[in-house]
Amino acid sequence: MTVESVLTIKPHLIIALVEDRPGVLNRIVSKWRQRDFNIESLAVGHSEVEGLSRMTFVVDANANAEQVVKQVDKLVDVVHIRDVSNEDIVAREMAMIKVKCDRSNRSSIIDIAEVFQAEVVDVAADSMIIEATGHEEKIDNLVQLLADYEIIELVRTGRVVMLRGSEVSHPHDDYEEEHYERAPGVHTW
Repeated sequence: MTVESVLTIKPHLIIALVEDRPGVLNRIVSKWRQRDFNIESLAVGHSEVEGLSRMTFVVDANANAEQVVKQVDKLVDVVHIRDVSNEDIVAREMAMIKVKCDRSNRSSIIDIAEVFQAEVVDVAADSMIIEATGHEEKIDNLVQLLADYEIIELVRTGRVVMLRGSEVSHPHDDYEEEHYERAPGVHTW
């Protein structure tokens, strides 16, 4: 791989609506792995339809992700998949950052959190947890500033995306009639 090809790697944003069953994530990730795509982030959660989950993948690829999207779409548990990399979207990420602090610097850390519209969700004698939501760059910048105070622990969700406006990512006509049972035979509470 040349320096030029490394510099042209573009992240692809892929969203998938899948049946909420054990093993689905593994089957989908295997398709990405077979093509040597690196999954930069992955967010999974329930969708607006009972029995279906929504997955958001951010994958780095120096090639078009279209072939893998087509292969994943053939999996029986995948209801709909779409590459939204070139569409008008809203993207967000959430992070929780545990920072070392004491009386002398606690107010400075709170000030930084306020500038980023982040929230202090826990305060202890020697640490604070800051929660932030926003663009990936916003989270990166907050982490960079808090690093001066010693980050003890950091967790990030990865990006979640939605199309702007009234268009839906997954046309409801495709699955509205069907009933999807959440993980049949498996208790999911």
